Amino acid sequence: MNIDDLIRDTLREQARSAGPAHPGLAGQVLARRARRRRAGFTVAAIVAIAAIAAAVTPGVLDSGDKHDPADRHRSPVVNRIESHPSQSPPRDRIAAGNQVLAAYYTTRTVPQPDHDEIQTRTYSLLNPGTGRYTKDTRWSDAAVVPGLKTAIVVEQALPAERVGILDLGTGKITRWIPVPHGAGTVALSPNGRKLVITTYDKNPNRLFWANRGAVIEDDGGSQQPQPEYSRTGFAVVDLPSGAAQWHALAPDTSMLGSPDSGAALQFNADGTLLAERSPSLHLVFHRLDGATVPAPPKEEHEDPAIAPAGLSPDGTLMAGDFADKDGTTATEVLDPATGKRAAVQRGQQLLAWADNSHLIAWDTTGGTSEFANRLVIVTVGSNEETPLTGTQDTKTGEPSPAHWEPIFTHR
Repeated sequence: MNIDDLIRDTLREQARSAGPAHPGLAGQVLARRARRRRAGFTVAAIVAIAAIAAAVTPGVLDSGDKHDPADRHRSPVVNRIESHPSQSPPRDRIAAGNQVLAAYYTTRTVPQPDHDEIQTRTYSLLNPGTGRYTKDTRWSDAAVVPGLKTAIVVEQALPAERVGILDLGTGKITRWIPVPHGAGTVALSPNGRKLVITTYDKNPNRLFWANRGAVIEDDGGSQQPQPEYSRTGFAVVDLPSGAAQWHALAPDTSMLGSPDSGAALQFNADGTLLAERSPSLHLVFHRLDGATVPAPPKEEHEDPAIAPAGLSPDGTLMAGDFADKDGTTATEVLDPATGKRAAVQRGQQLLAWADNSHLIAWDTTGGTSEFANRLVIVTVGSNEETPLTGTQDTKTGEPSPAHWEPIFTHR
């Protein structure tokens, strides 16, 4: 019996009261702003990227010392590429290696009374039968189970009283999981067998103008509404058995005004721990009962908001930050044991490992904006690049209906 059948059969009888593989919306905003600050391209440099890339040979981007761990990861091709370079956002299935673009979402800001705002997502989910993406406005958050048959979804009105198991083929909910403590976000373990539901007593996607602890200024200097500290805890659900348990976990309020003070929880690389991005922008790890523990040795230097790809499948490399080099786009991969650079390759932001040698990344396509970018495959330690989608140009890095944000899942 596969995991999808287990979910349906066991939760039908055993769903119990509960009482995120991505950061919350505020974390996404922060990551976009960080990428915009660090890119630092001039218009002339962006326009020149294509010409520079054509003129250099593979290996021009430095790959660390001659014995760096990246040398063990070179393979010439990526298996099972499904690309549509003319589509943005994509209409047909995008995949490479071990990864599939399982869904993507756009975000719009909805004004509220008293100058508040709610950042609302619209998801497009991959239908495994048709191989096409279907828009679905019902959900504020979604996590697709590996195998691409089902997704865990949260309704738009937050905090939500339940979480749904969605059949991606029919678009119908097969079971609701009650969440008395108020669901805000969901995230799956890497093998898809465990679910973490982060709970809140206020809408985590609402930005509050009144009664806030501090004023955040954007790049233009104007005052902005901001999230409040509303996380109450989390529930871990074992999907095969249906067993669930909620634990209190208050937000970190040590840095007033930080958008990550009530961050959604997600599983670590092997699914044994939970992680959150702290206000000081490092990861804090918790056992599944909520107790704080030291970072695992290979995840101490990880930052999923800056480099969502994280550890390579074999655990010997880690996706790193933007590494501008001579006017071209570049990103780094790290030795996870030391946090030191192991290689540099093309790309703006590393999103997912297709295999041990290649990553799916955002990368610029030139023009007048660093946000004129598309999904590509990049090769560790090389300037090689293969487009997966067409180009989007949203003018800024802020969430907007013009910008789509990808969600990847293992095949």
